[in-house]
Amino acid sequence: MDIRYAVSPLEYRSMGSAELRDAFLIDVFKAGAFSMTYCEVERKIVRGVMPLGEPLALAASAELATDFFCERRELGVINLGGAGSVRVDGEVFELDRLEALYVGRGAENIVFASASVAAPAAFYLVSYPAHQAYPTVKITRAEANRVELGSLVEANARTIYQYIHERGVQSCQLVMGVTALGEGSVWNTMPCHTHMRRSEVYLYFDLDEVGRVFHFMGPGEETRHLVVANRQAVLSPPWSIHCGCGKQAYHFCWAMGGENQRFDDMDAVPWDAMR
Repeated sequence: MDIRYAVSPLEYRSMGSAELRDAFLIDVFKAGAFSMTYCEVERKIVRGVMPLGEPLALAASAELATDFFCERRELGVINLGGAGSVRVDGEVFELDRLEALYVGRGAENIVFASASVAAPAAFYLVSYPAHQAYPTVKITRAEANRVELGSLVEANARTIYQYIHERGVQSCQLVMGVTALGEGSVWNTMPCHTHMRRSEVYLYFDLDEVGRVFHFMGPGEETRHLVVANRQAVLSPPWSIHCGCGKQAYHFCWAMGGENQRFDDMDAVPWDAMR
């Protein structure tokens, strides 16, 4: 288990590119295996799994000191790859590309499989501690709450698909969805903001081999950037802005946890305050 500790704004100010990448950037997927990154902030866990051949079961690690992974946790899953399935305590949920699954606290046996080794599923997992058990629910892209934002003039026309949110699938604290940029648009989440009541993680995908996104972070008055490749994720602390600009249109998956689930709970950072 890769453990990432909380970084304060004071520490951040003295960090170079390599130190920022070590603290905040995650390589999420390993072919035929699970990855696992534990973040001290909100005790969130970010995982990826790409089954090749045999199905892969989600096991608890020794560091969690539990008998099974979701013993005291909830889990959000979005499939970014080919068709696959998730079996939760004997019930099978088929997940096509960009379909999601919420798994409630107490689910004991969770197994991931790809329909085809030639086009494997790529399951992106985000988990937070949970105080209550909610039902396990599949969410298709058509069932997600759809929000249109931005414009081509500002190069940030985008469609937001809210899968797990306060007016949709119930959860304890997890909020999760996908944003798709329109052709000709490269900016996401602009104008930018912070939210001290929640931390967030961004996973960028649907970039080509040489495609990159410049992810901007830090307090609004002292920003830095991370250069992010396809299927890499960025941990975003509560005190940091989180926005990106890419060389092409792309998707990103956002997931949050913390004190509330209000999508519009944001502290805006004006353009003229950015440094």
